[in-house]
This record gives sequence, C-alpha cells and structure tokens, in this order.
Amino acid sequence: MTTDLILTVPAGKAGIRLDVWLTRQMKELSRSRIKALIQAGHIALAGGQKIKEHRKTQAGDRIRIIIPPPEDTALRPEPIPLDILYQDSDMIVINKPAGLVVHPAVGHPSGTLVNALLYHCPDLAGIGGERRPGIVHRLDKDTSGALVAAKNERAMAGLVAQFKARQVEKYYIAFVWGKPNPAAGSIETMIGRHRKDRKRMSASPRSGRPALTHYTTLGTFGNLTLLRVQITTGRTHQIRVHMAHRGHPVVGDRQYGPHSHPALPVPVLRQMLHAEQLVLSHPVTGQRLSFIAPLPADMDALRTACKQ
Repeated sequence: MTTDLILTVPAGKAGIRLDVWLTRQMKELSRSRIKALIQAGHIALAGGQKIKEHRKTQAGDRIRIIIPPPEDTALRPEPIPLDILYQDSDMIVINKPAGLVVHPAVGHPSGTLVNALLYHCPDLAGIGGERRPGIVHRLDKDTSGALVAAKNERAMAGLVAQFKARQVEKYYIAFVWGKPNPAAGSIETMIGRHRKDRKRMSASPRSGRPALTHYTTLGTFGNLTLLRVQITTGRTHQIRVHMAHRGHPVVGDRQYGPHSHPALPVPVLRQMLHAEQLVLSHPVTGQRLSFIAPLPADMDALRTACKQ
C-alpha cells in the first residue's frame, strides 16, 4: 500500500536540513531511507518541484511524501525451523542454532536465517524499500544463541542506534582451554585483519578497532574452564580472538584454537560459544527487555561430562 501525505514546515523549524527535519517527523523511516526517497523523487515540494536532501527548510514549505510499498526481495522464504524467543510487529528475537548462516553470501545463497525469517515473519514492513528483515548484528555460523532482527525501518533505526551507543548488553557462555589467570578480568586490544591470513582476525593488527571483553569463571574442569563473557564492542570474532590472544582459545575453535589437544569426554563439532543473554530497549516502546537463550545440547553435554 502506497503512503501519500503532505507535511508543512512550521515557522519555528526553518533553516534545518530537509532530511534531518523529515527524520524527526517520520520516526518510522531512517535518514538514509528518507535520502533515498528524495533522490528517487518520492519526496518533493507539494507543487512538484524537486528538492535536495541538504536543502534548508523554509517556514510554510509543504513537503509531499510518497512512500511506495516495499518491493519483494529476490530471496526466497524457506521453512527452516526457528526457536523464537520473542516476536511482535517491530522485532523478532531468536535462539540461533549452530550451523545456521545469518545472511546469504557467496557460498551460502540460501538456507540462511534471513530466508527463515522471510518465512516466519509475513508481517515484515520492509527495510530500505525491500520486504526483508533488518539484520542488526550477527553471530558466526557455528556460534549459537540470542539474536535480534528488525521488522521495519523504525525498529531498525532504533536498534542500530542502541548497538552503536553500546546500550545493548551481550553475554556469552564459552568453554576455553586452560585456566585463565586471573579468574575474572578484562581484555582490551585493537582487533583487525590478520597480517598474513585475511580470513582471520588478530588482536595485534597493523590497524584495527578497539575491542573490550569482560569474563568471569563459572567453573574449572581439569584442563577446561567455563566462562561467562560480556562484550561491550562487537568486533568480528571478538571473543574467539581475545581468548586465543590470552592463551585460552575457545574449545572446538578450528580457526583460532590449537591444532592438537587432549581428548574430550564428548564429541565437539564446533566452537563451544553461545550467546546466552541479550538485554536491550524495545526500539519503539523503550521498555528494557532481557532475552535468555538456553544452553544448547552439545554444550550442556560437555558441561555434564566434565562434572563426572
């Protein structure tokens, strides 16, 4: 359904960039979406005169906004089972299983979380003019746990702003090799691409971005330790890189872990890392919410076996 409306600039709001003023009036749209609508000619003066996004508003301006219905995405909905922790008209939180890729890419054109969300969320209002979910953050393919996605522009903008401002609390459970000393602490380094292997990240790069990880020991089982980890930044492979940097790589991590290790009491087929808890504010209501993803069966089996 096409939206067609006219907004009038009041006397006290003259001299503001058009895209900024419109973003404040239409909170369901992001600034980048408004810019795209202006450039496509869907936002103009009521008389039909085209305008630029950087044009300053003038008192009495009558701005016509036409929002076309979202276009169908080229991606196919797929009935992939999902463990849904929460869902409303604005967002969905799922407990992502290990092995599920979040977004289609080279080598994974289908069978992803996005394909699953297209199937499970028929009420998607669209992001950027396309009927698709808004992926706000990601988990590695073989990392399980809580992940949130937006269903519309307003929710997407609200969630992105929270992640950028570090207002989202992210807690993980991890099995690592060895016994970290101290038992609780913080790891703060730069993280960037590895100098020699571009598929890996490094805590000692030539250039990178600041990364901060906090950890607490939950239990020690011989040569394994169970940690609860909180990250205040969201760098690629952050926990895996930081723990390996400290000499305590995540158990089962083939990319950053040891090439050989002592035998484990149960088979481990992926990195033992799980996004246990996500705490954030609802992007529309502002209510503070907490979502907990139960420990997956393989990590629970390792924990149980280690206690015996």
